[in-house]
Amino acid sequence: MKLVNKTEVEKNVVELEISVPADEFEVAVQASYRKNAGKVNVPGFRRGKAPRKIVEKMYGEGFFWNDAVDALYPDAYEAAVKEAGITPVDRANIEITEIAADKGFTFKAKVTVKPEVNVKEYKGLKVEKPATDVTADDIANEIAGYQRRNSRMIDVDDRAAELDDTVTFDFEGFTDGKPFEGGKASDYTLKLGSGQFIPGFEDQMVGKKIDEEFTVNVTFPEEYHADELKGQPAEFKCCIHKIQKEELPEVDDEFVKDISDFDTLDAFKEDLSKKIAERKEAEADRVVSDKLAEAVADLVEADIPQCMFENEINASLNDFAQRMASQGMNMEQYMQITGAKMEDLRNMFAGRAQVDVKLRLALEKIAELEGVVISDEDVNAEYEKFSKEMQVPVERIKSDAVTENIIKELANAKAFECVKAHAELVAEGKKPAAKKTAAKKAPAKKAEAAEESAPEKKPAAKKTTTAKKTTSTAAKTSTAKKTTAKADGEKAAEKKPAAKKTSTAAKSTATKSTATKSTAAKKPAAKKPAAKKDAE
Repeated sequence: MKLVNKTEVEKNVVELEISVPADEFEVAVQASYRKNAGKVNVPGFRRGKAPRKIVEKMYGEGFFWNDAVDALYPDAYEAAVKEAGITPVDRANIEITEIAADKGFTFKAKVTVKPEVNVKEYKGLKVEKPATDVTADDIANEIAGYQRRNSRMIDVDDRAAELDDTVTFDFEGFTDGKPFEGGKASDYTLKLGSGQFIPGFEDQMVGKKIDEEFTVNVTFPEEYHADELKGQPAEFKCCIHKIQKEELPEVDDEFVKDISDFDTLDAFKEDLSKKIAERKEAEADRVVSDKLAEAVADLVEADIPQCMFENEINASLNDFAQRMASQGMNMEQYMQITGAKMEDLRNMFAGRAQVDVKLRLALEKIAELEGVVISDEDVNAEYEKFSKEMQVPVERIKSDAVTENIIKELANAKAFECVKAHAELVAEGKKPAAKKTAAKKAPAKKAEAAEESAPEKKPAAKKTTTAKKTTSTAAKTSTAKKTTAKADGEKAAEKKPAAKKTSTAAKSTATKSTATKSTAAKKPAAKKPAAKKDAE
């Protein structure tokens, strides 16, 4: 391989001209012949036994060239990238410019590269830290949770239903006097005031007695999940069979003995206070980390290519789809249930993508400025951790690509710790005086998504679906777990991606958690003689 020329064609876009010599090309062509000879039918020869020269004479000299180019150019591209000293952040566009048996082949790779980044005044950032004091209300709320978990349901037969009661009842719904599909249920259990059913339904059940038949009149919300019921008035014929109320246990020493290892209420409260304090401190630390992450991202001065944000959104969508799959739902089903479109999902992750891309670039620059060094011991420790978590031997995880990603992630984590160590924390409620602050609330990280909806068999219930996102930016910068999820074969896939015969685009091998994405070119479409189709 020879890097013939390197040209900056526009801001953050570089074109490499790369030449592969004839001797290397010949070896690859011969390998292609051996691999594909059995697919060629040549009269007078058994399948696979026709000499290469005969095949080429019959179907054209370039019959095996395309496979040869496919085999050679990924390594040639990677080597040229290293020689040129660039860091691709997107797919490369590949164009074969010359190819001949006695000359080898030459191709051009046009690729977007990592921008120059400047980060100033990253030490001394001021951010608010939430209060961590434990109040009497905190302890009371915690104890109330124990009460609810240890409560019991008591049958009520001497009064009508009240809010917070749990009723068991039958119902059948009608619109325009006709029953609608899924609008009927028997022995359905509902806590009044829970908001599980559409507005107005539960309120009209208050005051009704056991075995009393009554009608509930409601109007389905305009945003209701069933199109045929949106905005439609409806009536439900109902009959309550059982009313129950929750009885909470008395909070005393005996209660404490039943639910814990403590003998007195005072000792239990003291332990709760310690645990609440630890939890509040951990949450405050997370909030500080998220605010610092946004503040650092705001410090970035760079012409960031749009493709970096788009790639981040794509990676977030892939993570989201995997989480949906783990819950037994694909993206098509999710969009059908929620009414969301792909554009809506992309917009959902766009804000976080802006922060994440800028944060990675900032931390890489800070790591460089601070002279951060990652030792072999640090890398090996990460491998051991991943090995235990994934329950596979280190040898199956280890690869050059994964090692590179681990080093980048650990360096970013150390850079972030440097920022955090020099940050000035301001008590909540006091406005920080720094020029740059994390004023914006961090959008949700590509995170957990959960659907909270009433089951289909409960048509009267209000169905809502939310994509719940959690933010943990500091954790993101300190882990390389995502880079090991597909460790087996990753390096091979990076260098030799699957052929895409009609495209000149290069294949990105960027992994979600790397700050700079390692990119391998897609296989170009070497022109084939038309006769090959007949040969196969």
